[in-house]
Amino acid sequence: MSRGSRHTPVCPRNVRGPHGRGVFRAHCLLAALALVAGCGPSPAPGQVTTLTVYGAASLGPALESIKSAYLARSGVDLLLSTGSSATLRTQIEQGAPADVFLSADLQSPTALVAGGLVDGQVVVFAGNRLAVIVPSDNPGNLSSPLDLGRPGVRVVAAADRVPITTYATSLLERLAAIPGAPPDFAVRYAANMVSREPDVAAVMARIELGEGDVAIVYASDVARATNVRVLSLPEGRNVSVAYGGVVIAAPGHVAAGHALLDWLAGTEGQAILARFGFSTVP
Repeated sequence: MSRGSRHTPVCPRNVRGPHGRGVFRAHCLLAALALVAGCGPSPAPGQVTTLTVYGAASLGPALESIKSAYLARSGVDLLLSTGSSATLRTQIEQGAPADVFLSADLQSPTALVAGGLVDGQVVVFAGNRLAVIVPSDNPGNLSSPLDLGRPGVRVVAAADRVPITTYATSLLERLAAIPGAPPDFAVRYAANMVSREPDVAAVMARIELGEGDVAIVYASDVARATNVRVLSLPEGRNVSVAYGGVVIAAPGHVAAGHALLDWLAGTEGQAILARFGFSTVP
């Protein structure tokens, strides 16, 4: 049976005889029982059993746990699609069938609100910080985040519109303000880039494989990593990250989408996100 379909048993209308009304009712009862036996419980009108969730690449591992927990809690399955928040936003703008969008920034979901594609407003459901990482064996021999601008260091970064790139730019500005940092620190960093990846998960993978010397990623990305080391950032130089979620104005799925966002911002959802290195919302 297709999602949301509802079948009504067909009862005979041409029963005749003195006991016709009773026979008619009996036939209806038998038809209904046959339907239940053959098809199982029918969902109520408008009931949603699957939601399509577009989520930031950095949420990938957490979303798998969220999917299992939410199915057990609500009976609603989540069809997950992860990638760069900027790319997912563009896909939604072009008509991709998402029900809920979970972004690694506030700009992308806010743009969807402005475009009239959303029901309600942006819900901030998680926070994060940044981390400067190197492979476990540290082939570039980096000892400080300021080494991001050292000649010959291979920097792996993300594409321009990816949220981690915006956050990384803010971090570079803060590092450049440290006494003793070279005045052209950001320029040196850009010159050291050896690849621009489609999302932060790809950046992380390149460093874990030793295909670069250093990268700026989210703190949650390294919470369960085993093949990288983190370079300590100077006090007060890190950047706060906010994750925003919205419900896409898809007919029939709006209420279910809001229920998921409410659960994600609630006690159970926040506990799962915390286990994967995300900071929780007040």
